[in-house]
Amino acid sequence: MKRGLIFILLLTLLYSCKEEGVYTPKPKMFPRVDFPSRAYEEFTYEACHFTFQKPQYASIKTGISFFGEKAKDPCWFDLEIKELNTSIHFSYTKIEGKNTLEKLVTDAFKIVEEHNAMSEYTEEALIENKNGVKGLMFNLEGPVASPINFFLTDTTSHFVRASLYFNSAVNPDSTKIVLDFVSEDIDQILNTFAWKK
Repeated sequence: MKRGLIFILLLTLLYSCKEEGVYTPKPKMFPRVDFPSRAYEEFTYEACHFTFQKPQYASIKTGISFFGEKAKDPCWFDLEIKELNTSIHFSYTKIEGKNTLEKLVTDAFKIVEEHNAMSEYTEEALIENKNGVKGLMFNLEGPVASPINFFLTDTTSHFVRASLYFNSAVNPDSTKIVLDFVSEDIDQILNTFAWKK
């Protein structure tokens, strides 16, 4: 009797599994992103020794502090793109005294190395635009807080370092479309960047 009952239970179990079919997982869904209409305007800020074309939808945030300390130069600012929850942090340093070009370039590499600990791949690209501005760009892939870093210089007087930041937890799958969009804005900044005479 027990064997017959166990046999019937096994048949019922096998039959019920067969009827359900194969489980197919649902694809991951990410929040919808409404991109702003792409348009540019001239960035001019009195405290800075340079200009470029910035996205019209990016606001300039000045007077920023770092860990409670005032910025080292008045030309430290963020370009905030609130719709995309991103910002591009710019810092300017005059090349003089202890701030040699070699030291500033070394410091820029150190900052990238800190982000590089979480990256899966880093690509470096030389920058030289029609205005004679030179520099280096770092593209970091993976779950990094700052996937794009770059510095620009005239090699004698001015040095600018910038980093793109996501103002939320970084998931490369969900932030890729935003990164691709903002990358075009950064290309526009780099192509139009010029030192003031």
